[in-house]
Order: sequence, then C-alpha cells, then structure tokens
Amino acid sequence: MEFQFDATQPHQIQAIRSVVDLFKGQHSLPSESIAQMQFGNHLDLTPDALLENLQAVQAENGIASDAQLETITESYSGGSVTYYNFSVEMETGTGKTYVYLRTALELFRQTGWRKFIIVVPSVAIREGVLKTLEVTKKHFAQLYKNLPYRFHAYEGTRLSQVRQFVESNQLEFMVITVDAFNKASNVLRRSTDELQGETPIHLLQGIRPILILDEPQTKLEGKHNSSALAELNPLLTLRYSATHRHVYNLVYRLSPFEAYRQKLVKHIEVASITQADDFNRAFIEVVSISSTKHTMQAKLRLHKQQKNGVKQVILTVKPGDNLYQKTHMPDYKDYVLERIEDDCVYFWAGNQTIEVCEGQSTGDDKEAVFAGQIAFAIQEHFAKQARLQAHGIKVLTLFFIDKVANYQTEQGEAGIIRRLFDQHFDSLKGNYPEWKTKQAQAVQKAYFAKKSSGILDDSTTGTAQKDQEAYNLIMRDKERLLSFDEPTAFIFSHSALNEGWDNPNIFQICVLRDVGSVISKRQQIGRGVRLAVNQQGTRIQNDTRINKLTVIANESYTEFVKSYQEEIETVYGKGTPVPTIGNQAQKIQVNRNKRYELSEDFKELWERIKHKTRYAVTLNTQGMIQDVASKLAIIGIKAPRITAVTAGIQLDKHADQFSPVVKTGAKTLSTLERKGTLADLIKRLESLLEFQSTPLAISRKTILMILQESGQIENALTNPHDFATQASQLIRETLAEYLVDGIQYERIDEWYEMTLFESEWSSYKDHLIPAEKSIYDQVAYDSEVEKEFVRGMDAREDVLLYIKLPSWFLVPTPVGNYNPDWAIVLQDDNEPTGSKLYLVRETKGVGEMRPTEKYKTECGKVHFQRALGVSYNIVNSANQLP
Repeated sequence: MEFQFDATQPHQIQAIRSVVDLFKGQHSLPSESIAQMQFGNHLDLTPDALLENLQAVQAENGIASDAQLETITESYSGGSVTYYNFSVEMETGTGKTYVYLRTALELFRQTGWRKFIIVVPSVAIREGVLKTLEVTKKHFAQLYKNLPYRFHAYEGTRLSQVRQFVESNQLEFMVITVDAFNKASNVLRRSTDELQGETPIHLLQGIRPILILDEPQTKLEGKHNSSALAELNPLLTLRYSATHRHVYNLVYRLSPFEAYRQKLVKHIEVASITQADDFNRAFIEVVSISSTKHTMQAKLRLHKQQKNGVKQVILTVKPGDNLYQKTHMPDYKDYVLERIEDDCVYFWAGNQTIEVCEGQSTGDDKEAVFAGQIAFAIQEHFAKQARLQAHGIKVLTLFFIDKVANYQTEQGEAGIIRRLFDQHFDSLKGNYPEWKTKQAQAVQKAYFAKKSSGILDDSTTGTAQKDQEAYNLIMRDKERLLSFDEPTAFIFSHSALNEGWDNPNIFQICVLRDVGSVISKRQQIGRGVRLAVNQQGTRIQNDTRINKLTVIANESYTEFVKSYQEEIETVYGKGTPVPTIGNQAQKIQVNRNKRYELSEDFKELWERIKHKTRYAVTLNTQGMIQDVASKLAIIGIKAPRITAVTAGIQLDKHADQFSPVVKTGAKTLSTLERKGTLADLIKRLESLLEFQSTPLAISRKTILMILQESGQIENALTNPHDFATQASQLIRETLAEYLVDGIQYERIDEWYEMTLFESEWSSYKDHLIPAEKSIYDQVAYDSEVEKEFVRGMDAREDVLLYIKLPSWFLVPTPVGNYNPDWAIVLQDDNEPTGSKLYLVRETKGVGEMRPTEKYKTECGKVHFQRALGVSYNIVNSANQLP
C-alpha cells in the first residue's frame, strides 16, 4: 500500500497560502550569496511590511486583525535573540504535518529559505513527522518537479549530519526533539572532535534556521524550553497545533466545527459504559484539586441523596468537611476530609485513613466497568470490520490505559486489562467466521513510553524483539498495519500516543481510566478522527456512515459532551459551536419504507437522475484575459528596497568565543531601480498558479497576453515576485468563474444502481426526523434548514416522494466532487392530471455558501439541467418548491 495524497484540498491550500503570503516582497537568496557559500536564511522585509502582510492574510481568513507583530526576546548563555512568531491552528486529522512540509517547500521556491528545523515534544510526534516526510516523497516529487530536498532525524551519535545540514545549498529539514538540546549536557551543546572542535549548536545558530514547532503547547512553551529554542537563533518560528496554549499572530484557523462541517474528519459517537444504580458503597472520585488564597480544596464525585432519588454529583470540599453532612448518604458516615497534599485527598473513616488521588476513585467496581468497555469494543470492532471489509478497509481499535501494570506487570505477567481482553475476544470471536481461528495474542500490540519489562522507553527503541516489532509497526509502518495481511487490529497504549500519533483507520477508541490524570477529550478523539483509507491508500471522503469514530468511555454521554464542549470553549470562547457528537445508546435502525421503495415514482425519478457524466470546458479565453487584465491594470506594485538592520556580537565568557549575530527589525534606506526580466516574471506566475492548484493549466502564451493587455509589464518588472503574487490570485479567481460559465456535461454509459441503497442502516435518534414520503422511514439531517425542509415537504400535498441523496451519489466538477442534497417528485398542478415534476434541490441557509461550494452547485445545475433534463435549484425552505 502507498498512501495517496490530494494536492488540491482547499483547506490545506489556504493554510499554505496564508503563511507564504506573510512574506510577500521577500527577495530570494541572491546568486552571489550562494557563490560565497552563505546558505542561511535571511529576512529583508521591514516590520511595517510584514505587519501589513499579516493583517491582509488575517482579513482574508476572517481572523481579527493584530495591531502589532508578536516577537519573542530571550536571553541565553551566549547572548540574546529576538524573532517573529506566527501560528496556524488546524484541527487534528486535517493534514497539519503535510501542510507545514509543503509550506516549507513553497517558501523555498518563492524566497530561497532552505534551512528548516522541525522541533517536536516527543518521540511519538518525531516518528509521525518522519513517516510523513517518507510517504510524501513521491507526491512532492511529482508536485514540485523533483525539487531536491533532504531530511533527517537529529542523532547525537551522527553529528556529521549537522555539518551537512548547515553547509548544504539545498533545502534541508532536521527533525529534533526538544529534549535533545534543552540541557547543558546535550551532545548538541558540546564541542567535538567530529566537527573539528566546533560546537554543533553554534553551527546551527549561524544559519538562522526557521523553526517549525509541532504541538508547541506540549513542552515547548515553558521558560526553560523557550530559552532553549532561542539558543537556536531562529529567524522566525511557525507554530502548528490544534490546541495552542498561546496564539502568536494567528494566520489561519480550521476549527473543530469547521472540520466537522466540511467532512474533513470522522464524525464522532460516544458509547457510555458506566456503573448504574449501585449506591450501596461509599463511592468517591477525585475530579480535581486546587488551592485558594487560604486553603486547599478538591472537587469530588459523590453519591448524594436528593428529593427525586440518589444522584451522582460533583461537590467542592475542603479539609474538615464531613461527607455525610454533604451528601446525606449513610455510606459516608464518619468520612471526614483530613488533609489534601501531593495531589491526593486523605479521609479519616472510623478507624482508618483512606487515600484517593486525583483521577482515582474508590468504592466502584472498576473490573466490571473495564470488562463492559472491552467487551463492547471487541463486539463493535467485529461488526464494523464485517461491514467495511467490502470497502477494502481494515478496522483498528485503540485502547487508552492509564497504568502499564493494568496491561503488563513488572514481572511480565498479563494485567487485568489484557486478561479481560483475551477472555472476551475468545468468547465473542465464535460469532464471526473470519475471527474464529485467530488468537487473542496475535491480534494485539502495545506501545508504552515507559520502561517496564521491556516495554519501550522514550529514550530508546527498546531491546526486546517483540517490543521493537510493536514499536516499528505502530510508529513507523502504518501501511503494513493497515493491510489485511497484518493480524494486529487492537492497539494498547498509555500517554505515549496522547498527541502527535494517529492512524486513519482507528474506528474505536476505548478509554480505560483507573488512575492518573484524565486525557483530554480532544486528545482522545484526535487519535482517530482522520478519514479512513482503503487498501489502495485512498482516503474515503464524503461518506459519514463509513467515517464514524466510536469513543467507548466510562462516563455518561452527557458528561463526555459537556467536557468536550468546555475544552473547545477554553480555546475558542464561550458559546463556540462544536462538532455534533452522537450518543451510541440512542442509535436506532432506519428501515426502507415499503410504500415508496419500489414505487413507480421512485423508479422514474431514479431513471432520470442516475446517469453519470463527464465534463468538458470551453473557455472564453479572450474574455477571461481581458477580465483579468482590467483588474491587474489597477493593482499597486512595491519596488524592492535596501534595508538596514542592527546587529550585535556578544562574548560568551563560558565558551570563550563570540555568540552569533543577533538581528533586529529591518529599516528601509532606499528603493532599487533594478528590473527583472519578462521570462522571470512568467516563470514566477507559472510556479504560483501551479502551487495554487488552478483547475485548468494556463499556457505561457495566455499569461503573456494577460500581461500585455494589462499594460503593467514595465511596473511588474520592478518587482516580479510582488506582481506575480497578486496576479496569480486574480487569475485563479477569474478562471474559476469562466470554467463554470463554459462547462458542458455529457452522459456516459455508466450510472448509479438502485441496489446501492441499503435496506437498513442506523443513526442517532436526535439526528433523525420521521419521514412520511421518503424511501426510508427516517431521514438524517445535517442542519436545522434540512430538518425544517423535511417537515415542509411532508406537509405539502403536492410532494409525492423525496429522497436525501446518499454520500456516494457524486457529480464531478473542476473544483472537486459534488454531493447534491435532495431528489423530489412533485405533482404538477399546472398541467393535466397525472403530470409530475422531477427535481433536484440543494438546501442552504443564508450566508452558508463558500466559494468552492458555489462553484460546485453551479456545475451541478449544468449537470442536471443540461445533461439530464432535470430541474435544479438552491432553496432554503420547502415553500420555494418547485
């Protein structure tokens, strides 16, 4: 298997463009510098120009404008440094690593910057980055015409790679964990004979690397590690995360809700496995511990007697509190909170002290809950694999455990979780022929970043052969893990896979929580939200029935969703919309409506809309040229300039040598009269149009005609890069409009079979609405507009039949496949009795249409009306039919 990559995904292109456009006006590395073996990065934009670019990018992306550039100034043993910082926020699973790698390639192509250090907080994230670098080599080679670049993981035993990284004149990536350079004892900080007495970190300082910080909120933002980053003497940092703790000059944001709405990630459901109606013991769970000005306090989950019965509640307590007085439950008789210290709460209960630490609980049947979760996860895994086998999709289930001993003891014996898994696997596999002969030990592997009887440690790849094999399979060989030939289907992990690691075919995440800090909901979900891939490595898009992630939690659905909402609001603010999370317990079966499934109306409707088409575009080239040229005629172009910077050299008394140059902001002294060439201008335009994935290739002849018509060639040659940046955007936007105007669809000898409709399927009760006139007895809706549309159609007497077109019903367009909403049969009251209208309608609320969606719907109209003779329109209510 080879992972396949789509270079045209709009959300990724926009994220890349947002960073690249920050540096409009930045000049490429001059050829004379290359001849002098100066291969570092440089920035000659003034702070004012950079701020202007930032504000323009923020305006385009609908982000509140920043009034100033956010810089970080840090002092370290050799001096100090000031550098710019920019943040990109992308929901987990939407291609963050791909985006920043391609951004670096694009920055190299447009500015000449060639030294990038990717700083990661953990081994798991490092391995994920290296894997992405490996699997995208072929894709980037095709996309960038074999642009040469190298990458390596920093290793203290191979310091020659540092010199190669510094002295190479090509694009270079170094991937390094923060722990490799944040201590004085690190090899990177010591002079070495291997580098002829030089100190590796001093070599890196001299080239002013651009730092790409992957998940900076994890270990990279504390004072100690911030100083360590500064010692790399960066030109600037690009910060990429789904959950920034501190956002510096945000340039692009793809929120969890937007990723969900655009179907860029799996939809989520929660299966809640909890202990119910057992109020016969003193149950205590320590939710959190905090300190106030005068005392320590704790939030406890307890049983409390209320007027309508016993409920599980969260109460705040402090030393001296009596739990019986708080709850009125006799089981807590004599429970007095004695003290709070070291993340633990101590109770005096009669004649003994009871200790319960943060994240722990007592008085519940953990083993029974674990058993319920594990059995449910295995059963769900078997059922999903049976359903997805035909799609060529292998299902994986991830178990998050919080204590290694629960899986494997210090003596190497199976812990409670592994014993329960083996037991339930063996008892359930007999119901599924494809699992009958498989052994529990053969289908599971574990990775814990803790040393325990050979289990892998963060500082080593392990020594035990089976642990090394597990590490390689989970962390480095995702393709083999996704193959039907590989028996491993169940993965057990601890905190090692909290962030950075994911796998597209994780369909279940089972959270077995017993002790320790609670993993955040976004961390849990993030391991499995990436869209699934089949055996060809192709992502399954626009199919929410396949792309469904089930989180098996040991808390109620309400608690899970509330916690998730609070996590989102912590980042984005109160009231922020969150992705819809389904309640697995409220799933109901949707059945075919016998009255309509084989009706003549359905057959006739399907006969009219089922046909597939191919499109061709007749482009009004002259009109497009004149349109773009008229827009280009009025744009402004900034001339290149001479800038001055202030630099300082400080003596490092400890190392008895000078620290590297420290740059401050650039100031314009004069502008340059030097002009570029027409060939260079055309080359830059071609490069930018290719990068922006223009739906139709633009020839050099057409580009030249646009330039001549615009009357801007002379001005453009004063700064080809600045002009090409603006021109490429205008060409791309105008071309999309002309493509839609000139598109024609032709029926081909292929169609969608009625047999593709499932006889039954399931969805969540609160996402369904009863349907009287559809082929199913319920309709799944994605918005309130759709919900009201269904009600409106059922209420209209002239509506004879309607169907929500399934996700596999796609119309090809130059800007991606389009899945229309509704197909409808309507009685035509304006014609003789028996006449009917056959319609396709798209439902959109006010202001919902993004540019790409607008182009798709316009193409859809041509497909249905011109090629198939079926009426098509966009509406927001059933009252607007026909």
